[in-house]
Amino acid sequence: MSMVSSQQDDAVMAEINITPFTDVLLVLLIIFMILAALVAPPGFEKQLPDSNSAPPQQPQKKTDNIEVLVNETGVIYIDGKRTDVAHIYTDMQDVKNRKGNKHVSLTADVKAPYGTIIRILDAAKIAGLEDVGFVTS
Repeated sequence: MSMVSSQQDDAVMAEINITPFTDVLLVLLIIFMILAALVAPPGFEKQLPDSNSAPPQQPQKKTDNIEVLVNETGVIYIDGKRTDVAHIYTDMQDVKNRKGNKHVSLTADVKAPYGTIIRILDAAKIAGLEDVGFVTS
């Protein structure tokens, strides 16, 4: 029969139990993951400015930017020249050849078809125009 000393029974446990701490962190992680999925909007939900409700702006001085306008029916204007989706790729290349590698300013109505806007962005990229920005009011 072995004798247990009283010193071993009275010794203070010097190790920290991290199991409850880990459990709390995992619960918080799950809560934040669920909240992040509920708060973040899925997909591309960019709100474009409504050109009908905006007050008319004063004409600005002419810049070297490439101006692309899209109205609510999907009609496209590149630097004032009307075009359509079928000719957007060639027209974008022609503007790049004429003006060079300039900034493309895309102004679209809030009701403009998203497919048309995506095609304009694609045509600009294929033409080599990497600097594209949305104009907002």
